[in-house]
Formats: sequence, structure tokens, C-alpha cells
Amino acid sequence: MNDFNEAMFKTKVDNMFVKLLTAVMKGDLSEVDHFISDDVYHKYEDILNNLNSNNERQMYDELNVKNTRILSRQVLEEKEVVEVEITSRYMDYVIFKDNGNLVRGDDTKRKEVIYNLTLEKKKITKSDKLVKKCPGCGASISVNTSGKCEYCGTIFNLEDYDYVIVRID
Repeated sequence: MNDFNEAMFKTKVDNMFVKLLTAVMKGDLSEVDHFISDDVYHKYEDILNNLNSNNERQMYDELNVKNTRILSRQVLEEKEVVEVEITSRYMDYVIFKDNGNLVRGDDTKRKEVIYNLTLEKKKITKSDKLVKKCPGCGASISVNTSGKCEYCGTIFNLEDYDYVIVRID
């Protein structure tokens, strides 16, 4: 646990955050479910189901992370818990899927939004340097892309190897 690199951690969290909001825009959480907890998955699945039932799509145009700040880091007996504040900027609006017409929000100017994330990592994790093979079929796997083996479809759960977003507000 002494190998914590703050700059690398912040970059990782920024990428996870952008991928999550991009997945919401695409209406498909399959590319992020390997680095979000079940609770976070279900939270965003409910949001997507609600949007889909109204034929709507959430948009986060010109999305970027302005600042990432580590609020706290605790190394507990079984896990490490890191709380992070992300300041993000984007245009936040909802459109109809079929015609692209604006439903609500503002598609003309960016707004700044602050998110609080909690990430957890098991203290006794398998080495991510050793994990180069799919646990399902043994094929080489790239976890940073989708967490899903392109050959057999096995989902690679990051929980046993790295940080997972367990809360986002």
C-alpha cells in the first residue's frame, strides 16, 4: 500500500469518471461495469431505464474534468478507501432519441458540477501485473477498455485487482 501514486490515481479516477458519463450518454453500462460497484451500477441502470422509457438520452457535451482533489485516504484492515472530489464541466441536457430535439437542460453553455466519489480497493489484491489472461478462456485481455473478454465474453471484475467506484454523488 506504500506504492500509492497520487498523480496516477487522479488520472485513473478522471478516466473512470469520463467513461462512466460517456456510458450514460451511450445508454450502455457494459464498458464500465467492471470498475463500478453493484450499487453504482444499479443507480445508473435506473437512470438509463427511466430515460429509455421516455425515449430520451442524457447528454454531457464537451465533458471534461477541471480538477480532481483527494479528500481522504484510509488504509483499513481489509481495504483502502479514497474519497475524491471531481470538478467537471459540460453541457447538461436531455434529447429525444428519435429526433434529437431538446427535452430539458441547456445545450448552449457548459456548467460546472462537483461530484464526490468514493473508491475502494481490497487490501490483499491480486497483482494487476500478473493478470494478462482472461479467467474464462486464457486469452490476453485488456482491462482498461471494456473489462470484457473479446473472445469468450467473460467479465473481468476489477474489484479483486484495483480501485472500484462504490459511491458517486
